[in-house]
Amino acid sequence: MRKIRTIIAIFCILCLIFSFGGCKTQASPHEKTVFNYFDTISTIYSYAGDSEEDFAANCRRIETLLEKYHRLFDIYNEYEGINNLYTVNQNAGGEPIAVDRELIDFLIYAKWLCEVTNGEMNVMMGSVLSLWHDCRAQVAENAPNAVLPTNSMLLSAAEHTSIDLLEIDEEKGTVRISDPLASIDVGAVGKGYATELVAQGLKAKGVDAYVLDVGGNLRIIGRKPDGGTWVTGIKNPFDSYHFAEKLKIADTSCVTSGDYERYFELDGRRYHHIIDKDTLSPAEHFSSVTVVCENSGLADALSTALFCMSFDEGRALVERLEDVEVIWITKEGEKLCTQGIAEMRSE
Repeated sequence: MRKIRTIIAIFCILCLIFSFGGCKTQASPHEKTVFNYFDTISTIYSYAGDSEEDFAANCRRIETLLEKYHRLFDIYNEYEGINNLYTVNQNAGGEPIAVDRELIDFLIYAKWLCEVTNGEMNVMMGSVLSLWHDCRAQVAENAPNAVLPTNSMLLSAAEHTSIDLLEIDEEKGTVRISDPLASIDVGAVGKGYATELVAQGLKAKGVDAYVLDVGGNLRIIGRKPDGGTWVTGIKNPFDSYHFAEKLKIADTSCVTSGDYERYFELDGRRYHHIIDKDTLSPAEHFSSVTVVCENSGLADALSTALFCMSFDEGRALVERLEDVEVIWITKEGEKLCTQGIAEMRSE
């Protein structure tokens, strides 16, 4: 059911892009959908008017990069010939592990995000998140003994979440988790970071007027051939048939975190997947947070971090950053927006 809901949401968003933002220079875009990476559906669109051969070559390039980063950032599986995050987690408490430079760069960026967000975006929350993941898996399997993590279990796990437990030696090219009970979880940033690397790789090749949708994370490369923008819809958490906002976007990213897509129900109550570091339980400030900024990795991480912060805290954080626009939708359905959103609105 979760995958069906995700497919419907992505379909609705992309239909809006096409209906409002179709290029005058071609009847419809090239399109290809990929199902394999980051446990999600990715769709590639070209509005550039390129040939079938050029589009196919770009799709191969995109798929190759998505596969590469999926493997590097995977915390659940190992792959022959590489040391990935699964390897790093399995070696927690042991000796430093030699890893690819790209994984070093990613983890350095993750540490920076933790500092910028005052710990709300912390990839070392794995010990806590795994408890919720296990519960969600038990519910999905209809396990008769499925129970929520207890407060004592969560508090105990939280003792192993300091970002300082992640040791990076750039000169030697190694990574180490110093605490054997600690682990990395990059679910809130890995997909967005990989999407941005893919986009930058395409831009370096001169690719323009492409839309990447990696599991609902939109990355727009350039503008329409006529210089115009696309229009995307921001889902209304309380009304699946109408959008909360329609935004004109170009050469940017748009990412939403919400409590309505990934969740499970137990004993008559719904529990979503975004865990607040302060309560160690699903965050309760908002129903959704949408971030628009150029860097898809930053947008992905901020949408999660801001979801776990009060509006005043989140607004203060956004004001310290450049060119970041946000839409918060509260549990009561109220919309709160940064000033720049007004200029992006579409009728």
